[in-house]
Amino acid sequence: MDTKAAPSPHIVVRDLTMGYQDVVLMRNLDFTVNRGDVFAIMGGSGCGKSTLLRILIGLKAPSAGSVHYGEIDFWSLEEDQRNRMLRQFGILYQSGALWSSMTLLENISLPLELYTDLKSRVIREIVHFKLSLVGLAGFENYYPSEISGGMRKRAGLARAMALDPQVLFFDEPSAGLDPVSAKNLDDLILTINDSMGATVVIVTHELPSIFAIANNAVFLDIRTRTAAATGSPRQMLESSGNAAVIRFLTRGSSNADPSKEI
Repeated sequence: MDTKAAPSPHIVVRDLTMGYQDVVLMRNLDFTVNRGDVFAIMGGSGCGKSTLLRILIGLKAPSAGSVHYGEIDFWSLEEDQRNRMLRQFGILYQSGALWSSMTLLENISLPLELYTDLKSRVIREIVHFKLSLVGLAGFENYYPSEISGGMRKRAGLARAMALDPQVLFFDEPSAGLDPVSAKNLDDLILTINDSMGATVVIVTHELPSIFAIANNAVFLDIRTRTAAATGSPRQMLESSGNAAVIRFLTRGSSNADPSKEI
């Protein structure tokens, strides 16, 4: 008998329309991110992946539709209530978004100093632990300019994890990284997802990352301006039947199957 627990919805997007003034980027988006998922937001350039991320993290209101976190209708909340919810989120931007004038210790300490009453000694211990999780133990007193791009991404991840978030959001985390550093970051994301149990939402067009780490996804079709497919990227490749999805997942060649390269 299969005793595996049924997926528990964590983020539910329903009938979502997004755009800027009179320009509609996407309409009628419906998808569910389950707890513990590594969920990929996929699609070609200009389809609205980053705009959707901004809606999910409270930086831009949708034109229509809803985003639920559990039972909470996120965009029906007052602004101060949404801001309190943001403390349950960790966000890694493309550049890492570290303060250049602060050491790694100071960067990662900042959210803990702003949103907790922890003593300085405890905060330092937490920062040491978070840096060790991302392989940067001993780099506490380095400035962002003194470390590599891949290390800055990992330091940004340590800061995103500072408050032990329920959801981690990544905006093109592999952008600017060489293939080895990108693979190492993928492995780190999977390790964090497994050890923390956090739900991960990742905006990316990098096929190796998509097939290596995502167990669930939505594909935004710029032509039809809606979701062309949802589900596992491998399942999409095998059974979606949508030409745009297949082109994207095979780099434009129907004979290629990048999932088999992983």
